[in-house]
Amino acid sequence: MEPLITLVAVTGLLLLAGALGAVRLRRSTAALRGGLAAMFTLTAGAHFVGMREELVAMVPPALPAPGLLVTLTGIAELACALGLLWSPTARSSAAALSAMLIVMYPANVHAAGGDVPWWDSLGPRTAMQAVFLAATVTVLIRTPHPTPASHEKAPTGHSRWGL
Repeated sequence: MEPLITLVAVTGLLLLAGALGAVRLRRSTAALRGGLAAMFTLTAGAHFVGMREELVAMVPPALPAPGLLVTLTGIAELACALGLLWSPTARSSAAALSAMLIVMYPANVHAAGGDVPWWDSLGPRTAMQAVFLAATVTVLIRTPHPTPASHEKAPTGHSRWGL
């Protein structure tokens, strides 16, 4: 539940900052990129501290080296979270995160089995994954393709290197 709260809260705060005059946050996609970056930074951290054992246990038994897989996905989530914050890499980061959410869904199915609280059952887990996937796909679709000229100055006079 914490990742969903982080996504909603940070995106909301960034939207508010944009409404209050933060030029780079006026586009809703920029706020969503920031919210996703915060969320995936949080979830990436859980791959190493706090929830590592629970995440290793989520890996379906058919997959090899669960600890290594958790480490690699944590590194990938952190790299993509950073990539969301830089305009030239935002689309590719969103695409990679979308693919990861789909590929890692079986781990959520595996984790939802057994005696779990209602919020950890398959329905709520699937709903949250759908929200996260919708957000990454939105960033992928609505973020403009970077062009060589976009690394210099945008027509508004603001650099496109940031959000």
